Parts: sequence; structure tokens; C-alpha cells
Amino acid sequence: MYRNRNGLLLVVSGPSGVGKGTVCKALLERLETMRISISATTRPRRVNEIDGVNYFFKTQEEFETMIEHGEFLEYMQVFGLNYYGTPKAYVEEERRNGHDILLEIDVKGAMKVKEVCPDAVTVFIAPPTMSDLKTRLYGRGTENEAAIERRYKEAFAEIQYLPKYDYVVVNDIVDRAAKNICDIIEAEKSSIKRNSELIAKYSEEMNEQ
Repeated sequence: MYRNRNGLLLVVSGPSGVGKGTVCKALLERLETMRISISATTRPRRVNEIDGVNYFFKTQEEFETMIEHGEFLEYMQVFGLNYYGTPKAYVEEERRNGHDILLEIDVKGAMKVKEVCPDAVTVFIAPPTMSDLKTRLYGRGTENEAAIERRYKEAFAEIQYLPKYDYVVVNDIVDRAAKNICDIIEAEKSSIKRNSELIAKYSEEMNEQ
């Protein structure tokens, strides 16, 4: 069967506690062609970390030169210290090789990626209800009440970005959420806009008649 060989760039966002990481892990287990995006960073490499596997490790000068040359889909500087960013060349090469790239990122970063790469597929993972999200945050038992309330407040701000996304998937059951995203990927790969080569092929065959 014909299939556009170029991979998709899938951008996944959602509030803290919604289960993004768990859903993304389930997605990677389901899809052989899916690869997690590798970020570039200026933070020091830790023991056992491999350049080009865990991160692309850069000096601050190298990173800032890449910024100047527009070589990132998005980037940020954490607390005015280390930079983190998604290298455009890496993503483009992987997609040309037929790999779908998964980028789990915050809402502001997702909007930047969509601006630089309009054909990226953006998915917002939402909780069944906001009260359910609050229960999950408390259930993790990893933060004090003040931190949880801050994250809960941030979640409402992130939800405001939802209309800017292509799709929303409610994470009530992890496997079902992962399947829903797989269905989105399949639908996108079958879309007319991603199959211009097939349309051109039919046009050629028609002209040969």
C-alpha cells in the first residue's frame, strides 16, 4: 500500500499530573516508527550519559550560535542558567528517514514549534475534570500543598491554550488515550495534505491515457 514515507512531528502537551509521560511511554511501545525527540542542552553531561542519545551536549557559545542561525524549533533558558532546545536539523533528518518524532513539551514551546513547523501535529492531553487533576496531584505525594496548589493554578492557565491545538485527548485510561493518539497519527498520515505525491502520481497516470 502507498504511504507517504515522511514521518510526522507529534507535539504533546498537558498540565502537570495529567499523565503525559505515562501516555507517551505507552505510545512509544505501540509504534515502532516513533522516536522520542532528543534535545540539545548546555548543562554538564552526567556519568553514563551519551552525546546524541540522551542529549546533544553544547557549550553556551555553540548553543547561542545555533539560536542566532535559527537552528531550533524551540528553546528555553531555565532559571537564566542552562539552555534546552529542539534542534531543527535532527527532527527534519529523522522525519525524512520515515520516523515519527514525539516531542513532549509545555504549551508555550508547542506554540513556538507550530509556528516554525506548521505541519506539526499538536495534541493536548487533558484530565477528565479539573477536580480529578487535583486529586492526581495530591495522590502523587511528591510535593507539599503549596506546590500542588501552584501547579493546579498553572493547569488552568495551560487549559486556555487548548483551542490552539489540533486535537485533545482525555486521559481517563492510559491505554485508551494512547490508542486515541495512534488513531490521530493514522488519520493524519492518510490526510490529503500529506499525500500530494500520490495525487501527483494519479495525475501523471491520467495524462498518460
